[in-house]
Amino acid sequence: MPRFMLDTNMVGHALRGAPPSVRDRLRRIPMAQVCISCITEAELLLGLALKPEATKMAELVNQFLLGVTSLPWDSAAAQAYAGLSAFSRRRGKRLAAMDMLLAAHALSSGMILVTSDHSFRNLRPRRPLADWSKLR
Repeated sequence: MPRFMLDTNMVGHALRGAPPSVRDRLRRIPMAQVCISCITEAELLLGLALKPEATKMAELVNQFLLGVTSLPWDSAAAQAYAGLSAFSRRRGKRLAAMDMLLAAHALSSGMILVTSDHSFRNLRPRRPLADWSKLR
């Protein structure tokens, strides 16, 4: 059962190898405990579609996608999205649409969202977050 859901920026850190702490952490954790949301998969594929000349990155992304579980969006994620989004809007702490979908997906799946995007820290009530780019 996965414990950690990687955000798109964390996957980018892992694929680029910078900061090294992200790759180091991924090497120490069984891949069965790591997943991505289909939202992250969509963002990765969009990045490739926008830069078809980036063949080396396309190879890295495709290899990564073969080795990681991508969780599908489901009704539980939709319900979490509605509650989290309404709560955040009432407090004036809105996220970008894709980020809110991703946060809701991690929440509904009971996973720790691994991200270096500080905008997720504005969500209330606090959600389990981890930033592997800051580890030593």
